[in-house]
Amino acid sequence: MGLKRADQIAESLEQLVFQGEYKDGERLDEIRLAEQFSVSRTPVREALQRLVMSGMAEQIPRRGVFIRQPGPVELLEMFETMAELEAACGRFAAARMTDEGLERLSDANRRCRDAVEKEDAAEYYHENEIFHQEIYRGATNSYLLGEALRLQNRLKPYRRVQLRFRGRMAQSLAEHDEIIQALKTGDSELAAKLLRAHVTVQGEKFQQLIAGLKN
Repeated sequence: MGLKRADQIAESLEQLVFQGEYKDGERLDEIRLAEQFSVSRTPVREALQRLVMSGMAEQIPRRGVFIRQPGPVELLEMFETMAELEAACGRFAAARMTDEGLERLSDANRRCRDAVEKEDAAEYYHENEIFHQEIYRGATNSYLLGEALRLQNRLKPYRRVQLRFRGRMAQSLAEHDEIIQALKTGDSELAAKLLRAHVTVQGEKFQQLIAGLKN
């Protein structure tokens, strides 16, 4: 129960940051947050650690936990890097992914489809994460897997915001189907191209993301 509550608090804090309630460099006060969420300090402490792990906050010894917001340029650079990591994973996975891995990928995508039908954005986001992780694992390169998982975790709150845009879940799902097909046929270049486009956030999509963070 404690960890589950900590997850809920962490997600609430992410939303508050995006809504402008907390500014870059602002200290997160454990006692005040425990009162705000009507919980003990333990789940608050766990929630803050989750934010530190994702990179949304920074822990400074003997001073506390502070919000760490990337600027637009840094955020764009992270999304560019994620797109290239995903493309590399797709290229390798098309050649190396096992039948069992492809089956797990299809299962994750079926759960994504169920979430779209239920219009459940939170569930879609969770299953979408698993979908991408299966591709990282399918690349069978442990160093690339570690880097992809690390950046996926760092971008988690921003990608969650993206999925709230009208029509994005259905579009994302349609792109998944094309990615699975490219992996099944072993088309490395197509898999890389599709995954890069699937993850890339630039131009209008990036402007929309930045506007979504301010609202």
